[in-house]
Amino acid sequence: MPYEDPVLKYVLRREIDYKISSQLQKRLHVTTNLINRLGLEATLNGHTGCVNCLEWDTKGRILASASDDFQVIIWDPFLHKKLTTLHTGHHGNIFSVKFMPGTNENTIVTGAGDFELRVHNVLCKELTRVCVCHYGRIKRIAVAQDVPDIFWTASEDGVVRQFDLRVPHACALRNENNVLIDLKTYSGDYIEAKCLSVNPLRSELIAVGANDPYIRIYDRRMIKIIKAPSLNVMASTSEDNLPSGCVQYFVPGHVPSKQKCTDRELRDYSATYVTFGPNGTDLLVNLGSEQIYLYDIKTKAKSLLVKHTNDNQEVSPPLKNYCDIESFDKLNTNVESTKLRLPDHISLKKLSGNTLFEKGEYSGSIRVYNEAIGEFPKSSIMYSNRAAAYMKRKWWGDSYAALRDCITALEFDPSNVKAFFRIARCLYELTWYEEAQNCLNNFKKKFPNHAKSLACKALEGDISRSLRSNGWESEESSEKESVDYDGALVYVTNKESDWRENASDYKLRFYGHCNTTTDIKEANFFGSDGQFIVAGSDDGSIFIWDRKTTNNIRILKGDSSVVNCLQPHPSYCMLATSGIEHVVRIWSPMPEDGQSNEHEIKEKDEVAMANQRRILSDRPHVVLMNFGARLPEVVDAPYCRTS
Repeated sequence: MPYEDPVLKYVLRREIDYKISSQLQKRLHVTTNLINRLGLEATLNGHTGCVNCLEWDTKGRILASASDDFQVIIWDPFLHKKLTTLHTGHHGNIFSVKFMPGTNENTIVTGAGDFELRVHNVLCKELTRVCVCHYGRIKRIAVAQDVPDIFWTASEDGVVRQFDLRVPHACALRNENNVLIDLKTYSGDYIEAKCLSVNPLRSELIAVGANDPYIRIYDRRMIKIIKAPSLNVMASTSEDNLPSGCVQYFVPGHVPSKQKCTDRELRDYSATYVTFGPNGTDLLVNLGSEQIYLYDIKTKAKSLLVKHTNDNQEVSPPLKNYCDIESFDKLNTNVESTKLRLPDHISLKKLSGNTLFEKGEYSGSIRVYNEAIGEFPKSSIMYSNRAAAYMKRKWWGDSYAALRDCITALEFDPSNVKAFFRIARCLYELTWYEEAQNCLNNFKKKFPNHAKSLACKALEGDISRSLRSNGWESEESSEKESVDYDGALVYVTNKESDWRENASDYKLRFYGHCNTTTDIKEANFFGSDGQFIVAGSDDGSIFIWDRKTTNNIRILKGDSSVVNCLQPHPSYCMLATSGIEHVVRIWSPMPEDGQSNEHEIKEKDEVAMANQRRILSDRPHVVLMNFGARLPEVVDAPYCRTS
């Protein structure tokens, strides 16, 4: 019956219920069909420098762009024409531009590399305020629609400030009483604030990203506004204004898990963009030199691996069940095996994924397993097979993703021998050698028939050699963990250590792009429900992922060099992008009977592989650090192949 079509149902109900109109708009905002037809609609010319930031007004009627040419241009994106050009007065590259809420888009705030904030009246083309409070480049500005006249800034001086346009402001001495967060007070002099975002449904929550992998979410209602530190910023810090319970940290579980991961090595990661999802519980982060991660700020899942500042390492309860004798014995006696029969169409996907795996096309097999898990999420064998593909592919974060999959596989089927063995292998790859040894011992206890297998003996030998080598190097490496870039001691407070230890793990991971060249690269939700993820890449591509499966579904050529900015229209299937080129591009769905899209890149897996190689080549010191942990894997049919 035609009335069973949900879209048609909304269309018919709209004729008698005006409230349905918004639901229909939300449902049809961005669909898979529209994504598949997305193409270049227009190229907007007007800037003479790289376009570093884009911003839609709240209703999506106009678009603002700011550039290295120190200008802001206001565009009509539908007529593809320039409406206004603002000569901002900046003498440094503009990194952020925002429309102030409640001003009918007549007030714009800009932040730049000259350490200055400037407030502009668009209608009169006048400069109304200049703020020089910051000591470093201003990378991001954030506003909240329900908090007019107030905005927040993140700067490379490590400080997040709050500005209120309703009160007078004098910052000649740079000690204005407007500091919300001073990261240096807790994380040392080398910390830099790179990005920030305000929760659209709970504006009291503000997320801050820095030049480390940790994302911090603060409840600003609990924070007292304080004065800035003295001009001697490298030798002083602000007062401690963060009470207990006002902040929660988030980090990919594998990043701080390395036993020799020092503060200097953490600086290899830098959050280039952070944004909340439409539901207010999702947090999306583009992590430099790594991948894109989505966190659930409500559930706050804990990492499987935990590293403490006193050098004592622990694992989470789900993993402890396999790495601890007492926990394992208890689990072994109380849990029964539960196997589910795969539906026919899932069995076909499994066969397809296994075929790609045997051919060595690991990314392709992971793509198929992702689809199968999205349709049938309680299959132990699908998680176990995807873990095997991750372990073979060995991209950044794959070993930890495989570990997560193995734990999930055993939750659905505790008798999954391959998943159990792969946990030990993953722990070894992650340099958690003692835990790997304990897990392997428990494996042999549960599956004595496999204790003498070639793979088991090979892994046991690898672990033993690594334990001996690790013990020999421990004294030498311990001295280096407190040394930073120029030999200065790293200053991290006990508060900061506690926050890092209690950081929450990611929910989903999106990969394939490359983010090593610039520190302003964005990643955004696309669609009213955030059902798609978009991001730019150092290869000039635009990546679009399906959120449910985490599969990359489109790659478009968006710049001759690097795509940095991607801002989806608030209500239409339209995307504005910019990068190193001096133009703004508008993307929208092309006609269904149109010609092939000349900007589309078909070889998704090949492009993703090339980007992973680029990440490796751009991080030589990290490659050397991990070289010893990336040993050749012993191929043995019972464990290293898919089921």
